[in-house]
Amino acid sequence: MNKHLPVIIIGAGPVGLAAAAHLIDRRIQPLILEAGACAGSGITRWSGVRMFSPWHYSIDSVAARLLSDSGWIAPPADGFPTGAELIEGYLRPLAATPQIAATLRCGAKVTAVTRAGRDLMSDAAREQQPFLVRYLDQDGEHELLARAVIDASGTIEQPNPLGASGIAALGEAAAAERIHYGIPDVLGADRDRYVGQRVLVVGSGHSAFNVLNDLAEISRTHPATEVHWATRRKDLRRVLGGGEHDQLIERGKLGIRIGALLNAGIVKHHAGFRLQRIRPVDGALAVDGGNAQSVLVDQIIGCTGYRPQLAPLAELRIALDPSTQSTPALAPLIDPNLHSCGSVRPHGAEELKHPEKDFYIVGMKSYGRAPTFLLATGYEQVRSVVAAIDGDWEAARRVELKLPETGVCITQFGDEGLAHPANDSCCTGTDPCACGTRTPSNKASCCG
Repeated sequence: MNKHLPVIIIGAGPVGLAAAAHLIDRRIQPLILEAGACAGSGITRWSGVRMFSPWHYSIDSVAARLLSDSGWIAPPADGFPTGAELIEGYLRPLAATPQIAATLRCGAKVTAVTRAGRDLMSDAAREQQPFLVRYLDQDGEHELLARAVIDASGTIEQPNPLGASGIAALGEAAAAERIHYGIPDVLGADRDRYVGQRVLVVGSGHSAFNVLNDLAEISRTHPATEVHWATRRKDLRRVLGGGEHDQLIERGKLGIRIGALLNAGIVKHHAGFRLQRIRPVDGALAVDGGNAQSVLVDQIIGCTGYRPQLAPLAELRIALDPSTQSTPALAPLIDPNLHSCGSVRPHGAEELKHPEKDFYIVGMKSYGRAPTFLLATGYEQVRSVVAAIDGDWEAARRVELKLPETGVCITQFGDEGLAHPANDSCCTGTDPCACGTRTPSNKASCCG
């Protein structure tokens, strides 16, 4: 009965705009609410970073068809865009197409999603009620009704704190002026902040790799610049990735470069570092990592990942895994503590559905606190989710994406507490991580 209403999409990043394109392709009306000033606003925070996914994996196929109708020429498929190039070469042209431009409202921050006339406890005719979405813009508060809601708002607004216990470390708030969360523009606008300084990078993902690589570049011309790296893991073999075996070549090369910087002593690694406290000492910061570990620095860069903002969804019936904060069905496929390979098989509406019918979280936010999300994964998610909203469950359950392997599995390493080692080729199967189980004894067999 609500099919005359639009499907509201929260967020106009790559995945949100792709969702709109798929809805338009199925002749379903989207309405996009973007908190930032323009499409892709979140990406501007890392605009200078070059992606390790080539254009081939960075453009949604249905969105590309929509763009082509407007005379857009696709970038070379094998090129590797920066964040800024992704915005200028793809997102802004897509947002400017007549079909999407008419549905996009920027500067509209969603503050709540619920069912019209129904709170969390209300059962009566719940699924027959439209969604009510409240948002805030420069003119005040507004409410809209929707037949379905796709939350593609991402997680970049909510970085994880530095503390190893999941909360801010002691002294972290007081040291805020010397802490940057995410990827600063080390070689550009933020260069002066780090030249000649002792800098600590906290985190073990590819964001940390990019920052370490840029800081090392500064240290070559400014030797007084010290680059420190703190990770909770003691063994970096899995962290550095599959190298030449990684099917995303630039991702593999990045791990190789960081390994070389470590071997050369340009990056000083502090292993098993669980950050507890930040203390001011003689104009510097003493960062304590437990077990009597401490490093004296001038600046800190936190690359500890992000977490989803769930407060606006408080009146919806959503189901979340207690560890990853993704859906329970998705969690075993993406939890780095459980699944054996860094690669994640494609997934869609079945894995992303919640008890609240026709509400979906997609994109980076769908992964909760888990890392290593790829744009191509998000595009497959929205293809499936839009099909499900349209009632086409045959298409929703169909897999239409093959993701590149990372070339590394946790079963290769002895520090993961696994009963049996895996063979060296564990990530070369056609579907190496499809088991999706939480049984520890099955971790070793997942890839082999």
